[in-house]
Amino acid sequence: MDMQLKDSRVIITAGAAGIGREIVQAFVEEGARVATCDVDAGALNDLTTALPQVWARPCDVADTGAAADFVARAVAHLGGLDTLVNNAGIAGPTAPLEDIDPHDWARTLDVCLTGQFNITRAAIPSLRNSSNASIVNMSSAAGKVGFARRAPYAAAKWGVIGLTKSLAIELGPDGIRANAILPGLVAGDRQRRVMEARAQARGLPFAEIESEAFSRVSIKDYVTARQLADQILFLASPRGRTISGQAIAVDGDTGMLA
Repeated sequence: MDMQLKDSRVIITAGAAGIGREIVQAFVEEGARVATCDVDAGALNDLTTALPQVWARPCDVADTGAAADFVARAVAHLGGLDTLVNNAGIAGPTAPLEDIDPHDWARTLDVCLTGQFNITRAAIPSLRNSSNASIVNMSSAAGKVGFARRAPYAAAKWGVIGLTKSLAIELGPDGIRANAILPGLVAGDRQRRVMEARAQARGLPFAEIESEAFSRVSIKDYVTARQLADQILFLASPRGRTISGQAIAVDGDTGMLA
């Protein structure tokens, strides 16, 4: 299906690996022009070696000045902006709330929530000049059901939904739509590390933690990064022109994260 995204100008944060890289790949396959950033310079080098048409630079989205500079340079390179995908995030600590270091709490919110504020704030003026402007923010199933022993991450992802709905109302008159994606258990190294941390914290085997996680999901299978990318493509395309203010779960119907 042609998503009518050829020559669309797209910024994707944290696009060097994992879900972000799959999103980058999906837009490139549609003929879009893509700019991305990441904190992992090695992964960025691997990305641009494989996809030399992608403009990529190091950036910590939690750094307000660095985020604004990245967006300005990316927009200049692309010649404008049609789609912003706020994908950057970190897992944060795995521990009961009373054992969480305040620095770890702050860093998780800085990257997962304030990072989206920083990038979006810098991108809005350019998005206003687009005839197909779309913001897609990465939240999580944790943003609708909570996540025991992962309070900083869950709090940030709930915040992303509030940010997204507020943006949809605020920017709708400018023709800019804003939506959030809520992934569930996503296949890949990051999900495995999260489960390994939970297994270690609770003194249980990995297989037991994995089985417990799927016991609360209707579709007992991992979400793939490509599924998330395909959903984002649709939201960014003209086909999604009237979809805004939505928190769209791609999570197999997750009932609880604990």
